[in-house]
Amino acid sequence: MPDKAHITPKVFKWARESARMTEEIAAAKVSVSSDRLIDWEAGKSKPTIHQAQTLAKAYRRPFALFFLPDIPQDFQPLQDYRKKGSKVLGTASIFIIREIQQKQAWISEVNEQNEEEKVPFVGRFSLKDNPVTVSKDILATLDINPLQYKYENPIKEWIDKAESNGIFISRTSFIHSRLTLDSNEIQGFAISDLYAPFIFINSSDWNAPQLFTLVHELAHIWIAETGISNLIQPIIRSQEKYHPIEMFCNEVAANALIPLEYISELSKSDAITSDLIFTYSKNLGISSFALLVRALNLNLITFSEYSSLKREADVGFRDFLQKESEKKSKQKQTEGGPNPYLLKLNKNSRLFTQIVLDAYKGGFVDPNIASNLLNTPTNKFSKLEAQLYK
Repeated sequence: MPDKAHITPKVFKWARESARMTEEIAAAKVSVSSDRLIDWEAGKSKPTIHQAQTLAKAYRRPFALFFLPDIPQDFQPLQDYRKKGSKVLGTASIFIIREIQQKQAWISEVNEQNEEEKVPFVGRFSLKDNPVTVSKDILATLDINPLQYKYENPIKEWIDKAESNGIFISRTSFIHSRLTLDSNEIQGFAISDLYAPFIFINSSDWNAPQLFTLVHELAHIWIAETGISNLIQPIIRSQEKYHPIEMFCNEVAANALIPLEYISELSKSDAITSDLIFTYSKNLGISSFALLVRALNLNLITFSEYSSLKREADVGFRDFLQKESEKKSKQKQTEGGPNPYLLKLNKNSRLFTQIVLDAYKGGFVDPNIASNLLNTPTNKFSKLEAQLYK
């Protein structure tokens, strides 16, 4: 008979529920009925050690946790700034939030213990300040000029500059191949911390929305408001009702990414066409929709013009997505998809990866801890490090 795992039933049940996993899905992980799983959680019977280990992996919890006498204190839930009526956070969202909280807590403690200087711009402003002022400070602090990007894809410059100023940026669209993140559920979140501010971006969307999300989350850091966001986009002031913090951060992002002096040039054009809108938005690395909303809010176009141009832009956007899909499909066929270590690097944050690797090589962090923090076996660290310099 296989050895039984003498788990603590209420801890065992809590681990599943905190992973937002149904009884049916959890039971399927170990090929038993839901009733059998319920019996384990009620203490009427016990799983085998192998079954408990499998579920620990599925719940993304240490196996030893199942044997604690009581439910442990978990990370505090992040403030939910998402739009009212948003989908309940699912397993993938819960897992990525927990993973980033683990990384953030570790690096914050390390920086504080090493008496590193506090990050000066965290909480520099509040909702009482002008979003324009905040946007200008972000651009000045990161030394970014949205009219003179150095890369074809502006989000790369934003991430590089943010991380060089001590902000950790994580990007991914999945936990694993069968557990992906829903952008309607979560687009991003920010953990505002004086020693280790951390931002997560759901990369399932295309680059322009990701860029807007990134700058929106930077605004969260600048006003020291930790929380989760979704449906991040430029907002027509007269139509949408969002949380005041989300409204503020969207205004900051719009002002930072779409400079007034640049978009004002639109009003000097003989005719504002969808092609002109596309050209302007492409130059800034943003969506045509973002540019149109900004122009409408600045009264550079009428609502009638906005509606007409948006319909044309929607058609163009569908064509763009189709072409992008075909391009990615061809790349996958010829190149075999993205490097898995590059994906891990982006998920971990380049800055975080570099710090952990340096600490590991210097003997300041245990190999098991380093492996856990980077989700990579130590014998594969060289492949992960190679991606840092590409």
